[in-house]
Amino acid sequence: MPSRKKSSMFGSSFCACVSSLVLVCVVLASPAWVSSQLRFSGAVSNISVSLSYGLFSGTCEQSVEAGLQLGQNTFQVTDALDSASSRNLNIATMVLLVLALLCSLLSSAFTCTNAVSNPYQTFLGPLGVYTWNSVCGVLILLAMILFPVNVQGNGLSEHLARGGCSSPLQTLLGSKHSYGYSYWIMLLILFLNIASLTIIYFYDHATYSKKKEQERPIENAPKDVILF
Repeated sequence: MPSRKKSSMFGSSFCACVSSLVLVCVVLASPAWVSSQLRFSGAVSNISVSLSYGLFSGTCEQSVEAGLQLGQNTFQVTDALDSASSRNLNIATMVLLVLALLCSLLSSAFTCTNAVSNPYQTFLGPLGVYTWNSVCGVLILLAMILFPVNVQGNGLSEHLARGGCSSPLQTLLGSKHSYGYSYWIMLLILFLNIASLTIIYFYDHATYSKKKEQERPIENAPKDVILF
């Protein structure tokens, strides 16, 4: 059985990993990644388009600048995209988050195992927790970089407006984007991964220091005492 200190430290890390796992699920499922306001030129008057979408689905609301509402409809992000590069980047973001979800699951399993037992394999100990938390953090960071690149640099919102809205749209006159809570939750996931790594690091460092202190009296003892 593990010591009380080990159980409490790995138990705290387990809570952080489980919280990270839940938040990755929320990020994947939520449609509140970004809200975009776009203006397009029309045959008679300019058209304003309001988009709110996530990785899988979104809503589009159109209105003429004179004040007439043209309606609101929902769309599937992948189906609405007519640009291969935007679609590929969106799918890549999904894949990164799914892999981060698997890493969070493995981190939760490793920390739970260490909280209730003393595994013999080295990789099942702190080394495994370091590995999966680090990989999860890197994947989340890449997703946080890739999604804005798709929105700002690749015109994701414009492509979705053209493919997901009911009225035909002409030249884009301007756009403004605001990232929602689903996107910023990924910062909290990063913080939880760092917190889990920090907890295990302090436990591992304290254990290593304790072993060195136990070995020091033998190293400093006189040779005749050691022979005796």
